[in-house]
Amino acid sequence: MITVDLDSAESIDGDEGTQIKQIFHPHNTMLGIRYSIIKCSLWPGKRSKQHMLKSSEVYYVLSGSGVLYIDEQEFKVKADQAVYVPPHSKQNIQNTGDVPLEFLCIVDPAWKKEDEIIIK
Repeated sequence: MITVDLDSAESIDGDEGTQIKQIFHPHNTMLGIRYSIIKCSLWPGKRSKQHMLKSSEVYYVLSGSGVLYIDEQEFKVKADQAVYVPPHSKQNIQNTGDVPLEFLCIVDPAWKKEDEIIIK
């Protein structure tokens, strides 16, 4: 079994504008999983860059509130909500609250840099 302690996980800046802590990815588990999971943080008033993935993605909101933009649609999101993002969808998220927006991104198949396009 592999466990990850997010308190000690390295935090990096994502290309799309969020702060990221990697939880599971095929390259760090060696268990044959095909998905990846990261925890993202977005500060109040901030918005990630619009981007597109070749993979499908699920956002699961842990805390805070915001708006998730998928193609031409807007979804208000808050803690304990999940939203599915189909592959090849233009997407970005905005923190509309006054506390950090924290969420998990589950990507299947696993996220790869070459599978992500930053649009703006």
